[in-house]
Amino acid sequence: QVQLVESGGGLVQAGGSLRLSCAASGRPFFSTLLMGWFRQAPGKEREFVGAISRDGYSSTYADSVKGRFAISRDDAKNKVYLQMNYVQPEDAAVYYCAAVVSRLLHTASNSYDYWGQGTQVTVSS
Repeated sequence: QVQLVESGGGLVQAGGSLRLSCAASGRPFFSTLLMGWFRQAPGKEREFVGAISRDGYSSTYADSVKGRFAISRDDAKNKVYLQMNYVQPEDAAVYYCAAVVSRLLHTASNSYDYWGQGTQVTVSS
């Protein structure tokens, strides 16, 4: 089983930046995992934010965050990061880290097997 723990959430001003982290432990090995980020705002469904391939060379993003958010991974630390720049009020949500053993870049939440508990991002305007 893979355990995922997110951190780095908090309060950020609109236009500011925030970096979320997700630490993975357990098996399968981190290097075999596609890592994704999702978010869920109150009253809304969970939505895809972005994902990074297991080799770190490919990534994909939701249109709403493209050009503002960036995902990276550090396999030596078993961590994946979500760098959030030019944060907007509509980015406020609980952000979840997710993982699945896959060579593909999945965007659907039901494609992921492992989930963290989430970290809250609040945006002040």
